[in-house]
Amino acid sequence: MTTPHALSSAQALTRLHQLTVLDVRTPGEYATGHLPGALNIPLDQISRALPAIHHAADRGDILVVCASGARSDSARKTLAEHGIDTTTLAGGTGAWAAAGHDLHRPEQGSRTTWGMERQVRLTAGALVLAGLGLGLLHPAFQLVAAAVAGGLVLSVSIPSKCGVLPMRPAPQ
Repeated sequence: MTTPHALSSAQALTRLHQLTVLDVRTPGEYATGHLPGALNIPLDQISRALPAIHHAADRGDILVVCASGARSDSARKTLAEHGIDTTTLAGGTGAWAAAGHDLHRPEQGSRTTWGMERQVRLTAGALVLAGLGLGLLHPAFQLVAAAVAGGLVLSVSIPSKCGVLPMRPAPQ
């Protein structure tokens, strides 16, 4: 079976009923919206899921999806090393949504799942507040706040390769 390395949103939409869709984002990202019928296998769990992915590949083509296309391309390469031919969604779920296609959002009860970016902001904010508060006891604790602030500034200046930070859609 020879498949292209990437499908556009329009190409994927026409073949969606023929494809097994693997979403390699975190469960929190997956819960915020995914392609209809997509299965969530986070990138760091791909190796553990190889037998099931092999079985799915025997039944038909596999489309690997993430937020921007970077993680899905990494998963595609990993799966190719194990003899599983897959394709990715060019531009990821961002391009899918930008093309006007629906994202499935599971019904959520009283518990809301936070995306990775929101979790990072909460943790960073808590560390800054703790560092400043403890800095009243001993000035050395203010270094915690300074380190977190420096890390946040640095993270904004380095381009994201995992699709967690907002990125421009891939050219089509």
